[in-house]
Amino acid sequence: MKKVYVNEERCLGCHLCEFYCGFANSEEAELYKAFKLNKNAVPRITVEDGGAINFAVQCRHCDDPQCMKNCIAGAISKIDGVVKIDRDKCVGCYTCILSCPYGCVTVGKDGHSATKCELCTANGCEPACVQNCINGAIVFEERGERA
Repeated sequence: MKKVYVNEERCLGCHLCEFYCGFANSEEAELYKAFKLNKNAVPRITVEDGGAINFAVQCRHCDDPQCMKNCIAGAISKIDGVVKIDRDKCVGCYTCILSCPYGCVTVGKDGHSATKCELCTANGCEPACVQNCINGAIVFEERGERA
């Protein structure tokens, strides 16, 4: 299955992936409206500034997702390898946020339900972070098992 991977040596720490991720998931047609007017753009990817090395953190769509195992409402499922949250089932307990070992589940823009990267499956395109990474640090590809 294709996943989002980060080549840390290429990451400039520009945070463009965050902007385009938030915009892609904002339901707005124009970037400035998503961030300046309606302020409903919540990125599902975060750039960590590590000094000499910067890297983007996003859901890894784990083989055995702890967030899904610990969701008391059964709101998290894995469909075709993509871990998704059903916001209608989410009760806002945030157990999934506490369970994610990578810190990739966050509070949604409604302030109640949890949210996370779903590989832009709802948008019907390659993930926005990948499309808009100017340095090719974020890629969407299939890789072999890691050692």
